[in-house]
Amino acid sequence: MGGHVIVWILLSVCSWRISAAQAQQPPRTDPVEVAALEAILGRWNKTNSPVWSMSGEPCRGVPVDGVTGLDGNPKNNPGIKCDCSYINGTVCHITQLKVYALNVVGQIPAELQNLTYLNYLDLDQNYLSGPIPSFIGQLTALTELHVGFNALSGPIPKELGNLTNLNLLGISLTNFTGQLPEELGNLTKLQRLYTDSAGLSGPFPSTFSKLKNLKLLRASDNDFTGKIPDYIGSLTNLEDLAFQGNSFEGPIPEMAALEAILGRWNKTTSPVWSMSGEPCRGVPVDGVTGLDGNPKNNPGIKCDCSYINGTVCHITQLKVYALNVVGQIPAELQNLTYLNYLDLDQNYLSGPIPSFIGQLTALTELHVGFNALSGPIPKELGNLTNLNLLGISLTNFTGQLPEELGNLTKLQRLYTDSAGLSGPFPSTFSKLKNLKLLRASDNDFTGKIPDYIGSLTNLEDLAFQGNSFEGPIPESLSNLTKLTTFVLRNCRISGDLGAVDFSKFTKLAFLDLSFNNISGKVPQSILNLQMLTDLFLGNNSLTGGLPDGISPSLKNFILPPGLNCLQKDTPCLRGSPECYPDSPTWKSLGRRVFDIYIQGDLKEKDFDIRKMAGGKSFTAVYKSYTATVSKNFLEIHLFWAGKGTCCIPIQGYYGPLISALSITPNFTPTVRNGVPKRKSKAGAIAGISLGASVVGLAALFGIFMFIKKRRRLAQQQGELYNLVGRPDVFSNAELKLATNNYSSQNILGEGGYGPVYKISCKLVGLPSKYKCNGMLPDGRVIAVKQLSQSSHQGKNQFVTEVATISSVQHRNLVKLHGCCIDSNTPLLVYEYLENGSLDQALFRKNSLKLDWATRFEIILGIARGLTYLHEESSVRIVHRDIKASNVLLDTDLTPKISDFGLARLYDEKKTHVSTGIAGTFGYLAPEYAMRRHLTEKVDVYAFGVVALETVAGRSNTNNSIEESKIYLLEWAWDLYEKEQAQRIVDPRLEDFNKDEVLRVIHVALLCTQGSPNQRPPMSRVMAVLTGDAEVVETVTKPSYITEWQYRDGNSTNSESTTSEFSRQKEIDPLTMSPAITGSSHDGR
Repeated sequence: MGGHVIVWILLSVCSWRISAAQAQQPPRTDPVEVAALEAILGRWNKTNSPVWSMSGEPCRGVPVDGVTGLDGNPKNNPGIKCDCSYINGTVCHITQLKVYALNVVGQIPAELQNLTYLNYLDLDQNYLSGPIPSFIGQLTALTELHVGFNALSGPIPKELGNLTNLNLLGISLTNFTGQLPEELGNLTKLQRLYTDSAGLSGPFPSTFSKLKNLKLLRASDNDFTGKIPDYIGSLTNLEDLAFQGNSFEGPIPEMAALEAILGRWNKTTSPVWSMSGEPCRGVPVDGVTGLDGNPKNNPGIKCDCSYINGTVCHITQLKVYALNVVGQIPAELQNLTYLNYLDLDQNYLSGPIPSFIGQLTALTELHVGFNALSGPIPKELGNLTNLNLLGISLTNFTGQLPEELGNLTKLQRLYTDSAGLSGPFPSTFSKLKNLKLLRASDNDFTGKIPDYIGSLTNLEDLAFQGNSFEGPIPESLSNLTKLTTFVLRNCRISGDLGAVDFSKFTKLAFLDLSFNNISGKVPQSILNLQMLTDLFLGNNSLTGGLPDGISPSLKNFILPPGLNCLQKDTPCLRGSPECYPDSPTWKSLGRRVFDIYIQGDLKEKDFDIRKMAGGKSFTAVYKSYTATVSKNFLEIHLFWAGKGTCCIPIQGYYGPLISALSITPNFTPTVRNGVPKRKSKAGAIAGISLGASVVGLAALFGIFMFIKKRRRLAQQQGELYNLVGRPDVFSNAELKLATNNYSSQNILGEGGYGPVYKISCKLVGLPSKYKCNGMLPDGRVIAVKQLSQSSHQGKNQFVTEVATISSVQHRNLVKLHGCCIDSNTPLLVYEYLENGSLDQALFRKNSLKLDWATRFEIILGIARGLTYLHEESSVRIVHRDIKASNVLLDTDLTPKISDFGLARLYDEKKTHVSTGIAGTFGYLAPEYAMRRHLTEKVDVYAFGVVALETVAGRSNTNNSIEESKIYLLEWAWDLYEKEQAQRIVDPRLEDFNKDEVLRVIHVALLCTQGSPNQRPPMSRVMAVLTGDAEVVETVTKPSYITEWQYRDGNSTNSESTTSEFSRQKEIDPLTMSPAITGSSHDGR
């Protein structure tokens, strides 16, 4: 037993001594690699090195010092570096090999494939020949491969695509042939690629789009062909890019994209830069002028030329604003990846917003509003996290705002007015803490106004008008202390205003809560707001009197009828001299001495508001007067007679200044503003009824029907009194007498809805309120329009017409004075226009002698009136029957658009009319005549026809002349294509402005384009006619201009023409429509 122990001890001691001896030995290089290294250097006659030796152990000294790199010691060439950490530090592997500029001759040795641990191989600047062996692709640890500046030849082996750890590949100045292999696209870690003068050809591989880490790409002096790939723009880490000396064609990708975009839109030139040269020169890179700073820079670009050490420019801004561009947003736009500003506003772009817009992540401003874009808002816009402005107003989008837009946390301004959107507001918008402006009016947003809106405390401008919200204004909105504009008009808001602390809105200047269901009293805190200048609370259910202490800053306000009733009221003028410079010099003195007339009676003579205020600013002056108000008409006239100053001041302000007006009744108002009557005695009526017989029952029934009719009439009249503008209400007896029982001798004309009468001057027993010349006591001349029973226009429709006309007031619209609804046929009372209609002035034998200046002003006036109806009125209105006979002329030949009997309140969600066509052949837009598609562009089309008629002095259709001229629009196009448009001018015009004539013809042809999307809005028409906007190129001749579309296609409704002019056929809105059921068959 003892012997075994001794043997075990001896064996342990020996084992320990052997292990210790091994531990003391230095690590050895892998013999396979040593052999390979020796063979490689031997072939190249490089067997010795100044700092290491092949005769001993190569991985000793400098190769393993851990400090000196291959470039750190120039003597280490040929050089190696080793890693001796393998197998517990006992084995070394060669990881780097450098044989640089040593005049080596021959091919790359096969033994190199045995150096499998190589991560660095540098064979640059020798005389190596032959191909790159495919086995190089097996050295997958390589991070740098340098084989350039040699005589290597043949194709680049695709196996190099296996070197997925490469961050540098150098093959410059070689004799390779063929193309760069697609497999090199697998080198996704590559940062530097040198292929200069490598003998390569063909197109650049598409797979290089994956090389997102590239910082340097040198590919000069080869024979690369095709276009510079678009994807180059997506390699956003590039710092050094060189493509010189190749056979590329076309511009660089961004230039190609720009050229394609503008080419599609026929905007290939710019006044300040050119696509034919280098666009990023001059104004686009001046570093001073912005896109708005030079109006000629449209289409406009701005560039940034600081990339790659100032050698490369990128387009960063693109503006194509209000240039009548037609079509969709081009796909090439996605190649402008450096864009930070894109403005496509006010064109005729259609189709959806492409999802690729979400890839332009550098964008800070995106303007695509005022176009015909449609479809849903793409959720990809949520990727544009750098946006601070997004504008999509006045478009035809559908659906909801995407939740993804809540990711735009840098957003400061969001415009979505009239964009066709619906549904609830996204909950994710609670993250938009930087919002300063939120415009979302005239959509169909539903649900409650979100509470989180109150957390967007940077909001200064908030507008939600014209939506379908429900419930009260959230209390949380009290937190929006920076608001200057707050609009919730016509939003179906209910409840009272007590929940919101308006006293916090110290910066609020404009507040509009009108046309809602708000109840309760007007909070005093609203009227105390010192910055508030405009307050609109009308058409609500507010009660109580007008609070005292109105802020002197308040200039304009409208309250509900209960708060400013108009009959036998006490008008209270509250004036303030505001805050003006106190300098007494003549330069700042204003016209502040004036007379005050109430209902024509002089109340104050030489009233000096500044003197009354004691010469102090922000001091209110209160003056109260009592006046009798009849027929809802109250006139307050502030008359300056030249006193107070000699002229308009050079500095400061002038004029009578009224900051607030309140009217309080001193009577109990009734529905018709009549004197209140005492209650009837019900007992007496009941007693009479009990003693009646069968005849009495019949009489009772008659009395019941009479009372029911009177109640219905009173209800209808009550509706009229709630209308904005409150027209006068006339009795049937009054108008019957004034028109001589609607005698045909008094008829001024007759349209599709009935005759129009002028007040007779030969009446016996004319009421005292009328003068014999057909004028009211205040000097108004009137005309009465009697709606014919054949028009099928019921009283509901009539009330709607009254509401429509009463809500709009403009110098180029016929004014409605009042109405009558107690007759069998409803009546309208208009202003009388002495010079009749435009068609009478132009087409009749006894026509007026209108010179060109007058005709041009008439065309401008019609355009102004339509612009107001379409874009400026509180309600957007489509007239539907614009024609020469519906344009009336006053004493000064000012045109006024008449006959709103066919007008419809514009509803963006119901552009397809279900009641048939209402209009006149010759003026009907194709989409309305054929598909019943109704938009304001129907009026634009008709305006174009009227404009041509005014220029030509003839009707749009005349069968009495030569065939080529029968249809005015067709004749105008023929002349226009022959560049002879001037021949269309009325031969009776002896002198005219050629430029104005050609401009009108050009605009008229643009207005009558076949597609409504190609027609400009009326505001654009006005701008072009007045010279404020450039005349754009007209698109091609519409295909609808053929004779059969005017005559054969509508033969059942044609009407013969006279030799002088052709009278167009009016279409009854019901007789021309198919059978329709339901109580709202007229569509109103």
